[in-house]
Amino acid sequence: MGRIPRSQPVAPEPLFMVGAVSQYLGAAVAVHLFDEIAPAGVALVRVLGAAAMIILLRRSWQRRWKASDLAWASAFGMALAAMNLSIYLSIDELPLGNAVAIEFTGPILVAAVGTRTLRSGAALLLTAAGVVVLAGVEAEGTTRGVMFALLAGMFWAGYIVLGHRVARGPAAVDGLGLGMLAGAAAISGFGAPKLGPALDSPLVLLLALVTGLLSNVIPYWIDQLVMRRITQHRFALLQALLPATAVLVGLAVLLQVPSARELFGIALVIAAILLNRTVKGPGGTAAGMGLRAQ
Repeated sequence: MGRIPRSQPVAPEPLFMVGAVSQYLGAAVAVHLFDEIAPAGVALVRVLGAAAMIILLRRSWQRRWKASDLAWASAFGMALAAMNLSIYLSIDELPLGNAVAIEFTGPILVAAVGTRTLRSGAALLLTAAGVVVLAGVEAEGTTRGVMFALLAGMFWAGYIVLGHRVARGPAAVDGLGLGMLAGAAAISGFGAPKLGPALDSPLVLLLALVTGLLSNVIPYWIDQLVMRRITQHRFALLQALLPATAVLVGLAVLLQVPSARELFGIALVIAAILLNRTVKGPGGTAAGMGLRAQ
């Protein structure tokens, strides 16, 4: 009898897209929850729930932790939680695709600072132009939404720098879970007072936990798998799909139809990501494009 062929693993690109769609479906669920729980409350449940899922699945309490690993993981998780909180405050005011595109200011800035080349400078200018176009979309709350998206981008920059350190350390995924637990504690002052409706309704609480599964656990775990199998150059190219994916999910789930001006602004940011795809940051890493965020 012939040998039974081994099943082939899923190619990295489709796997990445599963994570991207999951991430923004989670964001769409969060937007629907904003009528029941304030964005800060949803962000807290998302981060805390995702931390609990990873810690339980990984049995992270069985690992021997060094003080330095705990410190790095905690700082990483605080940046991640602050980023999640900021982007939720942004998408409460802006269409999902717009907020995600503006948020890319953070990683592209990290890459530009890390390399200081003409190419990275051009990418930063393209991003700035995209933000200006998107910020000019007239709607109530646009200014607040843009500011929160830019703040999320700055926390994304911190997430990238700290995340590379944690991902390459001995803790890896366990560091992600523990870090999110520390991050949940850091933003609890913003989110805890908003949790009344979630505690009163099991369905609302369940949906808030679903955002943690869809937006944190699934995409971040997939990133760990994908980054082990492809080069940073290929991973950087895939990042350009994220703003477009956010637009499509916003259109399909939230019925957010982008205008021609908004599509132009988002296209500028995607062009900046593609231009920045080979930029190397400190230590030879692809500084702006190493990890998924939001």
